[in-house]
Amino acid sequence: MDVSTRACIAYVAGRSISGKAGSNVYDYSQSRHYSVSGNVKGKTVNVYDYERSCNFSGTLPSLYDYGRSAHVSIDIKGKQFSGYDYGDSHHFSGSVNGGSVNLYDYGTSQHYSYSL
Repeated sequence: MDVSTRACIAYVAGRSISGKAGSNVYDYSQSRHYSVSGNVKGKTVNVYDYERSCNFSGTLPSLYDYGRSAHVSIDIKGKQFSGYDYGDSHHFSGSVNGGSVNLYDYGTSQHYSYSL
């Protein structure tokens, strides 16, 4: 999965589950902040990715990554989330604990950690 798409997914899942606000997400695998901000209210997602100058928005579970012209589904159940990146044709899953987001990308077969 694309690094920026993964960061957007972590941001949306983290905000949706934790209710925390924020204007970026820290990607521990890249050792850097990604500038992402916007509204995540209920099932409505309207987020702007400043790294790619594009929107990442829609109504959960169906979102659209305008930077890659690809759909992304994110299904949230409690503190867990899972979904599918149609741009790369791979599943992902993860969990949120406070401001910490853990995501497993089935395309790379690796775990990724983020914080809001």
